[in-house]
Amino acid sequence: MRILRPAVTPIGLQLAATARNVGRAFNQALTEAGGSLPIWLILASLKGSHWRTQLELARSVGIEGPTLTRHLDAMEHAGLVKRRRHPDDRRAFQVELTAAGEAMHKELLKSVITFNTRLRRGISADEVDALRDILERMAANVAEPDSDG
Repeated sequence: MRILRPAVTPIGLQLAATARNVGRAFNQALTEAGGSLPIWLILASLKGSHWRTQLELARSVGIEGPTLTRHLDAMEHAGLVKRRRHPDDRRAFQVELTAAGEAMHKELLKSVITFNTRLRRGISADEVDALRDILERMAANVAEPDSDG
């Protein structure tokens, strides 16, 4: 049996490879600035709101509870965040940035902006908007049940 190879790389495969390469490069940029993708996601989420519970934080950054706890333990040890018991629910903890966390957010934000500028090099704002639209439609396509079979 002869296997037919497509004339061009299937778009899903190209998208997956591109996402992997961009993700790796983004994490490298964050690492060079002293952080990582999980640290950036946590700091950015905390910067956007005050006194979030760990559960709310886990949901907002898409990290499972035990994984978030491990990251928060390390971040608390590094002085980037502090946790306190929630005043209305003794089982819940609230998380907030410390001054060192604010400073780390500021440093990583510079790296994020620089990376975004590099990533968009040679791509117009209209092309970025078109890409966003296409990516949203692709995400919707895979979220829908397959109607072909």
